[in-house]
Amino acid sequence: MSGDRNIQAGRYNRETHNNDQSTYIEGDYYNNNPEQKQNLAKAAAQIQELLETLDKTYPTDTTTGKMKVAAAAVEQIDTNPALSNRVLSALKAGGVSAFEQLLNHPAASFVIGALEDWQETQQS
Repeated sequence: MSGDRNIQAGRYNRETHNNDQSTYIEGDYYNNNPEQKQNLAKAAAQIQELLETLDKTYPTDTTTGKMKVAAAAVEQIDTNPALSNRVLSALKAGGVSAFEQLLNHPAASFVIGALEDWQETQQS
C-alpha cells in the first residue's frame, strides 16, 4: 500500500506514511507502562514538594521570585544524585510535557524550562 493516511483513534491523531522502503507513524506517543508512570509521578511529587519548600524562602508572586525558586530547585536536583537520576529517568520515560502536567506550582514553567535544558546538558 502506498500513500499517506490520517487515522483518528479516539482523541489521538496518527498519520502514517508509506513508501517503498518503510512505513512510519507520526503522532503523539503515550507511554502506558505502569512502572514508568509511577516513577514519573514520584519524581514529579518530589519536585512539587521541593517547590513548596522553596516557597518559604522565595516569594513566587513575581517573575524574579519564580526564577529564583526554579534555579534553587534545579541546583538541589543537580546536587542530589538519587533525585537527579530519578528526574532524568522520568523525563526520558514520560517526556517533559507529561512531567509538566503533574506539577502545580507558580514556578512550574520556569522549572520545566530549566529541566529541559538540564536534561540536554546531562545527555551530552
